[in-house]
Amino acid sequence: MNGRNATALKCLGAAIAIALAAGSPAHAQEHSWLLPDLANAAKAEGALTVYGSMNEQEALPLWKLFEDATGVKVSYVRSSDTQIMAKVAIENRAGQHTWDIAFTTTVPQLPSAYLAQFDPPEAKGLMAEARDPNRRWYGGYANYNAPAYNTNFVHKADLPKTYEEFAAHKEWAGKIAIDDTDDEWLAAICAFYGDARGQALVKSIVAALDPVITDGHLALARSVGSGEYWLALNNYLPLTLNVKMSGAPTDFWLIEPVPLIFGSVGVNTLAPHPNAAKLAGNFVLSQEGETFMTRKGRLPTRPDVTTNPPEVGEMLKERKIMPVVFSGDDQRKWQKTYNELFGRH
Repeated sequence: MNGRNATALKCLGAAIAIALAAGSPAHAQEHSWLLPDLANAAKAEGALTVYGSMNEQEALPLWKLFEDATGVKVSYVRSSDTQIMAKVAIENRAGQHTWDIAFTTTVPQLPSAYLAQFDPPEAKGLMAEARDPNRRWYGGYANYNAPAYNTNFVHKADLPKTYEEFAAHKEWAGKIAIDDTDDEWLAAICAFYGDARGQALVKSIVAALDPVITDGHLALARSVGSGEYWLALNNYLPLTLNVKMSGAPTDFWLIEPVPLIFGSVGVNTLAPHPNAAKLAGNFVLSQEGETFMTRKGRLPTRPDVTTNPPEVGEMLKERKIMPVVFSGDDQRKWQKTYNELFGRH
Protein backbone atom coordinates (compact mmCIF):
# COMPACT_ATOMS: atom_id res chain seq x y z
CA MET A 1 0.00 0.00 0.00
CA ASN A 2 1.53 3.32 -0.98
CA GLY A 3 1.60 6.32 1.32
CA ARG A 4 -1.20 8.12 -0.51
CA ASN A 5 -3.62 5.18 -0.11
CA ALA A 6 -2.67 4.71 3.55
CA THR A 7 -3.37 8.37 4.21
CA ALA A 8 -6.70 8.13 2.40
CA LEU A 9 -7.70 5.09 4.46
CA LYS A 10 -6.76 6.86 7.67
CA CYS A 11 -8.88 9.86 6.67
CA LEU A 12 -11.79 7.59 5.76
CA GLY A 13 -11.49 5.75 9.07
CA ALA A 14 -11.41 9.03 10.96
CA ALA A 15 -14.48 10.28 9.08
CA ILE A 16 -16.41 7.09 9.89
CA ALA A 17 -15.40 7.31 13.55
CA ILE A 18 -16.57 10.93 13.72
CA ALA A 19 -19.85 10.06 12.01
CA LEU A 20 -20.49 7.18 14.40
CA ALA A 21 -19.60 9.29 17.41
CA ALA A 22 -21.92 12.03 16.21
CA GLY A 23 -24.70 9.57 15.40
CA SER A 24 -24.85 7.79 18.75
CA PRO A 25 -25.69 10.76 20.96
CA ALA A 26 -28.11 12.03 18.34
CA HIS A 27 -29.95 8.73 18.39
CA ALA A 28 -30.01 8.68 22.19
CA GLN A 29 -31.30 12.24 22.24
CA GLU A 30 -33.95 11.36 19.65
CA HIS A 31 -35.58 8.91 22.07
CA SER A 32 -34.89 10.71 25.32
CA TRP A 33 -38.54 10.13 26.26
CA LEU A 34 -38.25 6.32 26.04
CA LEU A 35 -37.81 5.44 29.73
CA PRO A 36 -36.69 1.78 29.89
CA ASP A 37 -38.75 0.56 32.88
CA LEU A 38 -41.88 2.40 31.75
CA ALA A 39 -41.35 1.24 28.16
CA ASN A 40 -41.19 -2.40 29.27
CA ALA A 41 -44.39 -2.02 31.30
CA ALA A 42 -46.09 -0.25 28.37
CA LYS A 43 -45.03 -2.96 25.94
CA ALA A 44 -46.50 -5.59 28.28
CA GLU A 45 -49.84 -3.71 28.16
CA GLY A 46 -49.52 -3.67 24.37
CA ALA A 47 -52.04 -0.98 23.50
CA LEU A 48 -52.92 2.71 23.89
CA THR A 49 -56.16 4.59 23.16
CA VAL A 50 -55.81 8.31 22.41
CA TYR A 51 -58.72 10.76 22.27
CA GLY A 52 -57.67 13.83 20.28
CA SER A 53 -58.85 16.64 18.02
CA MET A 54 -55.73 16.79 15.85
CA ASN A 55 -56.57 15.85 12.26
CA GLU A 56 -55.57 12.35 11.18
CA GLN A 57 -53.04 13.59 8.59
CA GLU A 58 -50.97 14.95 11.48
CA ALA A 59 -51.88 12.58 14.29
CA LEU A 60 -51.43 9.20 12.61
CA PRO A 61 -47.77 9.80 11.56
CA LEU A 62 -47.06 11.16 15.05
CA TRP A 63 -48.42 8.07 16.77
CA LYS A 64 -46.68 5.82 14.24
CA LEU A 65 -43.41 7.15 15.66
CA PHE A 66 -44.54 6.07 19.12
CA GLU A 67 -45.66 2.66 17.87
CA ASP A 68 -42.36 2.01 16.06
CA ALA A 69 -40.28 2.97 19.09
CA THR A 70 -42.32 1.08 21.71
CA GLY A 71 -44.15 -1.80 20.01
CA VAL A 72 -47.38 -0.46 21.56
CA LYS A 73 -50.40 -0.44 19.22
CA VAL A 74 -52.13 2.95 19.18
CA SER A 75 -55.85 3.46 18.55
CA TYR A 76 -56.46 7.10 17.66
CA VAL A 77 -60.02 8.37 18.12
CA ARG A 78 -60.50 11.78 16.54
CA SER A 79 -63.40 14.07 17.49
CA SER A 80 -64.06 17.75 18.04
CA ASP A 81 -63.26 19.23 21.43
CA THR A 82 -66.93 19.35 22.45
CA GLN A 83 -67.48 15.74 21.38
CA ILE A 84 -64.43 14.60 23.34
CA MET A 85 -65.65 16.41 26.45
CA ALA A 86 -69.09 14.80 26.17
CA LYS A 87 -67.68 11.34 25.45
CA VAL A 88 -65.25 11.48 28.37
CA ALA A 89 -67.96 12.68 30.75
CA ILE A 90 -70.32 9.83 29.83
CA GLU A 91 -67.65 7.13 29.98
CA ASN A 92 -65.97 8.27 33.18
CA ARG A 93 -69.25 8.71 35.04
CA ALA A 94 -70.11 5.16 34.05
CA GLY A 95 -66.73 3.94 35.33
CA GLN A 96 -65.71 2.69 31.88
CA HIS A 97 -62.02 2.01 31.18
CA THR A 98 -62.03 3.17 27.58
CA TRP A 99 -59.40 5.86 26.92
CA ASP A 100 -55.82 6.29 28.09
CA ILE A 101 -54.86 9.83 27.22
CA ALA A 102 -56.63 12.88 25.85
CA PHE A 103 -54.60 15.29 23.73
CA THR A 104 -56.54 18.43 22.89
CA THR A 105 -57.17 22.03 23.97
CA THR A 106 -59.99 21.28 26.41
CA VAL A 107 -58.10 18.84 28.66
CA PRO A 108 -57.60 21.48 31.43
CA GLN A 109 -61.40 21.86 31.56
CA LEU A 110 -61.96 18.21 32.48
CA PRO A 111 -62.87 17.52 36.12
CA SER A 112 -59.74 16.81 38.14
CA ALA A 113 -61.24 13.46 39.17
CA TYR A 114 -60.90 12.34 35.53
CA LEU A 115 -57.19 13.19 35.24
CA ALA A 116 -54.42 11.29 37.00
CA GLN A 117 -51.47 13.18 38.41
CA PHE A 118 -48.26 12.29 36.58
CA ASP A 119 -44.73 13.65 36.33
CA PRO A 120 -43.31 13.16 32.82
CA PRO A 121 -39.57 13.98 32.88
CA GLU A 122 -39.87 15.73 29.51
CA ALA A 123 -42.18 18.33 31.08
CA LYS A 124 -39.10 20.01 32.53
CA GLY A 125 -38.32 21.28 29.03
CA LEU A 126 -41.65 23.11 28.60
CA MET A 127 -42.37 26.80 29.01
CA ALA A 128 -43.61 27.39 32.57
CA GLU A 129 -47.17 28.24 31.51
CA ALA A 130 -47.55 24.83 29.85
CA ARG A 131 -47.13 22.94 33.14
CA ASP A 132 -50.17 22.47 35.36
CA PRO A 133 -49.22 23.17 39.00
CA ASN A 134 -51.47 20.25 39.98
CA ARG A 135 -49.64 17.92 37.52
CA ARG A 136 -52.81 16.79 35.72
CA TRP A 137 -52.10 18.24 32.27
CA TYR A 138 -49.16 19.54 30.21
CA GLY A 139 -49.15 21.61 27.02
CA GLY A 140 -47.76 19.64 24.07
CA TYR A 141 -48.34 22.30 21.41
CA ALA A 142 -49.14 26.00 21.48
CA ASN A 143 -52.29 27.40 19.88
CA TYR A 144 -51.48 31.08 19.50
CA ASN A 145 -54.60 32.92 18.32
CA ALA A 146 -54.39 35.27 15.34
CA PRO A 147 -56.58 36.57 12.52
CA ALA A 148 -56.05 35.12 9.04
CA TYR A 149 -56.87 36.12 5.48
CA ASN A 150 -57.04 34.89 1.91
CA THR A 151 -54.28 36.64 -0.02
CA ASN A 152 -56.31 36.59 -3.26
CA PHE A 153 -59.07 38.73 -1.78
CA VAL A 154 -57.40 40.89 0.88
CA HIS A 155 -54.25 42.96 0.44
CA LYS A 156 -51.66 42.88 3.17
CA ALA A 157 -51.59 46.69 3.24
CA ASP A 158 -55.28 46.75 4.21
CA LEU A 159 -54.93 44.53 7.28
CA PRO A 160 -56.00 46.16 10.57
CA LYS A 161 -53.22 46.89 13.04
CA THR A 162 -55.59 46.79 16.02
CA TYR A 163 -58.92 45.11 16.70
CA GLU A 164 -60.58 48.54 16.74
CA GLU A 165 -59.76 48.94 13.04
CA PHE A 166 -61.80 45.90 11.97
CA ALA A 167 -65.10 47.76 12.26
CA ALA A 168 -63.96 50.30 9.63
CA HIS A 169 -63.81 47.58 6.94
CA LYS A 170 -67.51 47.24 6.17
CA GLU A 171 -66.61 45.80 2.76
CA TRP A 172 -65.79 42.60 4.64
CA ALA A 173 -69.30 42.24 6.04
CA GLY A 174 -70.47 38.63 5.67
CA LYS A 175 -67.04 37.59 4.31
CA ILE A 176 -65.37 37.20 7.69
CA ALA A 177 -65.81 34.27 10.09
CA ILE A 178 -64.91 33.05 13.56
CA ASP A 179 -65.23 29.71 15.35
CA ASP A 180 -68.17 29.31 17.71
CA THR A 181 -65.96 28.29 20.67
CA ASP A 182 -63.44 31.13 20.77
CA ASP A 183 -64.26 32.04 24.36
CA GLU A 184 -60.55 32.07 25.32
CA TRP A 185 -59.97 34.70 22.64
CA LEU A 186 -62.79 36.80 24.12
CA ALA A 187 -61.41 36.42 27.64
CA ALA A 188 -57.98 37.62 26.49
CA ILE A 189 -59.52 40.61 24.68
CA CYS A 190 -61.38 41.60 27.86
CA ALA A 191 -58.31 41.09 30.04
CA PHE A 192 -56.24 43.27 27.68
CA TYR A 193 -58.73 46.10 27.17
CA GLY A 194 -60.74 45.81 30.37
CA ASP A 195 -64.03 43.98 30.52
CA ALA A 196 -66.38 46.83 29.49
CA ARG A 197 -64.18 48.17 26.72
CA GLY A 198 -63.39 44.68 25.43
CA GLN A 199 -67.05 43.71 25.16
CA ALA A 200 -67.89 47.06 23.51
CA LEU A 201 -65.12 46.47 20.98
CA VAL A 202 -66.45 43.03 20.06
CA LYS A 203 -69.99 44.43 19.77
CA SER A 204 -68.76 47.08 17.33
CA ILE A 205 -67.08 44.44 15.16
CA VAL A 206 -70.18 42.25 15.17
CA ALA A 207 -72.43 45.21 14.29
CA ALA A 208 -70.20 46.33 11.40
CA LEU A 209 -69.12 42.99 9.93
CA ASP A 210 -71.73 40.40 10.94
CA PRO A 211 -69.15 37.58 11.22
CA VAL A 212 -70.21 34.09 10.14
CA ILE A 213 -70.04 31.68 13.08
CA THR A 214 -68.40 28.39 12.08
CA ASP A 215 -67.91 24.98 13.68
CA GLY A 216 -64.30 23.80 13.86
CA HIS A 217 -60.99 25.67 13.71
CA LEU A 218 -59.47 23.48 11.01
CA ALA A 219 -62.58 23.80 8.85
CA LEU A 220 -62.38 27.58 9.28
CA ALA A 221 -58.70 27.65 8.27
CA ARG A 222 -59.48 25.60 5.17
CA SER A 223 -62.48 27.80 4.30
CA VAL A 224 -60.31 30.93 4.41
CA GLY A 225 -57.71 29.12 2.32
CA SER A 226 -60.32 28.21 -0.29
CA GLY A 227 -61.78 31.73 -0.41
CA GLU A 228 -65.18 30.78 1.02
CA TYR A 229 -64.41 33.46 3.61
CA TRP A 230 -61.98 36.28 3.00
CA LEU A 231 -60.83 36.50 6.60
CA ALA A 232 -60.98 34.84 9.99
CA LEU A 233 -61.46 37.36 12.79
CA ASN A 234 -59.54 34.84 14.87
CA ASN A 235 -58.23 31.31 14.50
CA TYR A 236 -55.52 28.99 15.76
CA LEU A 237 -52.31 30.12 14.11
CA PRO A 238 -50.91 26.56 13.67
CA LEU A 239 -53.93 25.63 11.55
CA THR A 240 -53.49 28.66 9.30
CA LEU A 241 -49.85 27.59 8.86
CA ASN A 242 -50.98 24.04 8.12
CA VAL A 243 -53.30 25.20 5.33
CA LYS A 244 -50.67 27.62 3.99
CA MET A 245 -48.14 24.76 3.84
CA SER A 246 -50.59 22.82 1.67
CA GLY A 247 -50.28 25.58 -0.93
CA ALA A 248 -53.47 27.56 -0.23
CA PRO A 249 -53.37 31.38 -0.65
CA THR A 250 -53.71 32.17 3.05
CA ASP A 251 -51.64 33.85 5.74
CA PHE A 252 -51.91 35.31 9.24
CA TRP A 253 -50.98 38.52 10.98
CA LEU A 254 -50.56 39.29 14.66
CA ILE A 255 -52.67 41.76 16.63
CA GLU A 256 -52.27 42.34 20.36
CA PRO A 257 -53.24 40.68 22.50
CA VAL A 258 -52.15 37.28 21.17
CA PRO A 259 -54.11 34.73 23.24
CA LEU A 260 -52.34 31.44 23.86
CA ILE A 261 -54.02 28.17 24.73
CA PHE A 262 -52.38 24.78 24.84
CA GLY A 263 -53.06 21.48 23.17
CA SER A 264 -52.68 19.57 26.41
CA VAL A 265 -52.13 15.94 27.29
CA GLY A 266 -53.83 14.32 30.28
CA VAL A 267 -53.87 10.74 31.56
CA ASN A 268 -57.19 9.08 32.43
CA THR A 269 -57.61 8.01 36.08
CA LEU A 270 -59.41 4.96 34.61
CA ALA A 271 -56.81 4.32 31.91
CA PRO A 272 -56.88 0.67 30.77
CA HIS A 273 -53.17 1.00 29.88
CA PRO A 274 -51.73 3.38 32.52
CA ASN A 275 -48.06 2.76 31.77
CA ALA A 276 -48.51 3.25 28.03
CA ALA A 277 -50.47 6.41 28.86
CA LYS A 278 -47.65 7.90 30.95
CA LEU A 279 -45.07 7.00 28.32
CA ALA A 280 -47.23 8.55 25.58
CA GLY A 281 -47.53 11.73 27.62
CA ASN A 282 -43.76 11.88 27.95
CA PHE A 283 -43.41 11.30 24.19
CA VAL A 284 -45.61 14.17 23.00
CA LEU A 285 -43.82 16.59 25.34
CA SER A 286 -40.35 15.57 24.16
CA GLN A 287 -38.09 17.43 21.78
CA GLU A 288 -38.59 14.63 19.26
CA GLY A 289 -42.38 14.72 19.53
CA GLU A 290 -42.72 18.50 19.36
CA THR A 291 -40.19 18.82 16.53
CA PHE A 292 -42.16 16.27 14.51
CA MET A 293 -45.38 18.23 15.08
CA THR A 294 -43.81 21.42 13.69
CA ARG A 295 -43.59 19.75 10.26
CA LYS A 296 -47.30 20.48 9.78
CA GLY A 297 -47.23 23.93 11.37
CA ARG A 298 -47.85 23.08 15.04
CA LEU A 299 -46.07 25.53 17.32
CA PRO A 300 -43.94 24.20 20.18
CA THR A 301 -44.26 24.67 23.93
CA ARG A 302 -40.56 23.87 24.32
CA PRO A 303 -38.09 26.75 23.96
CA ASP A 304 -35.53 24.29 22.53
CA VAL A 305 -37.75 23.51 19.50
CA THR A 306 -37.68 25.97 16.60
CA THR A 307 -40.94 27.11 15.05
CA ASN A 308 -41.70 26.23 11.44
CA PRO A 309 -41.13 28.57 9.72
CA PRO A 310 -38.49 30.02 12.10
CA GLU A 311 -39.60 33.64 11.66
CA VAL A 312 -42.93 32.90 13.37
CA GLY A 313 -41.14 32.49 16.69
CA GLU A 314 -39.38 35.83 16.22
CA MET A 315 -42.67 37.56 15.37
CA LEU A 316 -44.32 36.17 18.50
CA LYS A 317 -41.50 37.44 20.72
CA GLU A 318 -42.40 41.00 19.69
CA ARG A 319 -46.05 40.73 20.77
CA LYS A 320 -47.98 40.68 24.02
CA ILE A 321 -48.81 37.01 24.60
CA MET A 322 -51.65 36.22 26.99
CA PRO A 323 -51.90 32.56 28.08
CA VAL A 324 -55.48 31.52 28.89
CA VAL A 325 -56.21 28.36 30.89
CA PHE A 326 -59.88 27.72 31.67
CA SER A 327 -61.49 25.48 34.20
CA GLY A 328 -64.85 24.03 33.19
CA ASP A 329 -66.67 26.81 35.09
CA ASP A 330 -64.55 29.51 33.40
CA GLN A 331 -65.35 28.07 30.00
CA ARG A 332 -69.10 28.04 30.60
CA LYS A 333 -69.09 31.64 31.85
CA TRP A 334 -67.11 32.99 28.93
CA GLN A 335 -68.98 30.90 26.35
CA LYS A 336 -72.23 32.43 27.62
CA THR A 337 -70.80 35.94 27.18
CA TYR A 338 -69.43 34.99 23.76
CA ASN A 339 -72.85 33.73 22.63
CA GLU A 340 -74.53 36.93 23.80
CA LEU A 341 -72.05 39.20 22.02
CA PHE A 342 -72.27 37.29 18.76
CA GLY A 343 -76.06 37.02 18.91
CA ARG A 344 -76.16 33.27 19.51
CA HIS A 345 -78.87 32.18 21.94
